[in-house]
Amino acid sequence: MTDWARVRADDFAVPANRPLTELVAELSGMLRSPDPVIRDLQAYSTLASWIDLGVLSADQLRALGNEMVPRFGDDEIQARTFAPLILDSIVTAGVFEPSWVPPFERWYVAEGDLRGHDAKLGWLHAVAHGSDLLGTLGLHPAVEPVQMLRLGIGRLLTPTSYVLRDMEDDRLGRALAATLTRADLSEADAVEWLDPAVRQLSNPPVEGITPEVTNTIRTLRVLYLLVDHGVRVGEVVEVPHRELVKTKIVEVVRIVTPYYF
Repeated sequence: MTDWARVRADDFAVPANRPLTELVAELSGMLRSPDPVIRDLQAYSTLASWIDLGVLSADQLRALGNEMVPRFGDDEIQARTFAPLILDSIVTAGVFEPSWVPPFERWYVAEGDLRGHDAKLGWLHAVAHGSDLLGTLGLHPAVEPVQMLRLGIGRLLTPTSYVLRDMEDDRLGRALAATLTRADLSEADAVEWLDPAVRQLSNPPVEGITPEVTNTIRTLRVLYLLVDHGVRVGEVVEVPHRELVKTKIVEVVRIVTPYYF
């Protein structure tokens, strides 16, 4: 076994005493650990650093990505929520497979455990980790941007008993804003993805403001701010259909809080 705490202390220098394939396989297994030190501080931080530094070849990245995809159906929440983080790093590094997208979409909209942090498991962040991958895919030329916009609003409108915390709504708002910077988005596509929110919020449940309504409105407020001021995608980039998107967001928010403005 490798002393991964030492690897981290040594600025993630690759150990020379074992083949890289063995090291990556061990780290991949550690990503399922319920121990947040092993999973997050050692496995994730090491893999993400190695990916960013170009330690893994394209073939190795593709193999690792293929290994992550089945984890969207894993029984363990921490295994499910760390898979998109690794995929995000891989796609950011330039390796992408279209077959990775549908399993991610199915998991993201259906995940029922939305806890940001657990006292024993540490950071879980299903919504935030998924939003990071969503934003990266939303900027990828092989992915239709409206596909990711619809996924984001679908995640928000899915009934839940959990009000997002730990800045999860901000992370999703940023991912949606990044996707909206795509120059190939038509005017219609830039706003029509919000129509499901208009329909659902216009027919409120008898119990009133449900958690998914709160999550949706909070995220859209963040989105409005970023659309208005620009979103950092390498550099600060303006949303092409800025005024149309802002007007549509106001339409959605006004349904829930018409007495605000």
